[in-house]
Amino acid sequence: MRQNELKQKIKQGETVLGLFMNCAYPAFMEICGHAGFDFAVIDMEHGPLHPLAAEDLCRAADCVGIAPIVRVRKNDGPQIQRALDIGSAGVQIPQIESKIDAEIAVKSSKYSPLGARGLSFATRAGRYTAAGVDITDKLNEESLVVIHIEGKGGIENLAEIVTVPHIDVIFLGPYDLSQSIGIPGQVRDRRVIDMMQEAVQTIRKAGKAAGTFADNPEIAKQWIDAGVQYVAVGVDVAVFLRACQSLVKSVRN
Repeated sequence: MRQNELKQKIKQGETVLGLFMNCAYPAFMEICGHAGFDFAVIDMEHGPLHPLAAEDLCRAADCVGIAPIVRVRKNDGPQIQRALDIGSAGVQIPQIESKIDAEIAVKSSKYSPLGARGLSFATRAGRYTAAGVDITDKLNEESLVVIHIEGKGGIENLAEIVTVPHIDVIFLGPYDLSQSIGIPGQVRDRRVIDMMQEAVQTIRKAGKAAGTFADNPEIAKQWIDAGVQYVAVGVDVAVFLRACQSLVKSVRN
């Protein structure tokens, strides 16, 4: 079973960079790896991706040494199980609002004795039974669990949430956080920034890694300076749009 290099980098205190992926074409995943990203979040919450497409993206990721992380639609056991069974390096679980939510997320992500993830060896994660029946501890050790704090409730309960074991990254969703305090989309508002900075400090004091989303390199660097280790810099379709806009503008001007 391959070591999860992304998880090791996070444990060692390194900053890791990724982006969200909505595109099903595996070449886009390969390009992300060649570009130097550490991870890519296969987005099954906001994106249109089917599990078969997500599995092919995981294969492409393995070819170029980038970690495929699957974001599920909700904190749901079968969805989390499928996200890991297709051979991802980890799972991102949205809308965690309480300690109980976080415990459910971990329980769904880990095999016994750490959790209650459904067990089948005939999966890509189990190498279609070729890995044998003694791999559950290793899969528990290597799988990355990322939970999203995206609302006022999650922020208010963060001190309890950070005590839940086996969570590797607590990801702060700036857009949903802005919406939760009545200023949707205003992620550079001082109220959102202050809330997130305080949350980052709480997360780091608990010995966990903080993550977030950044629209551009400048914002990414600001959050890295604030102690965020796991940074998703954009979404593939938005990156492509900006590149196309720049190209068109350059030619027309």
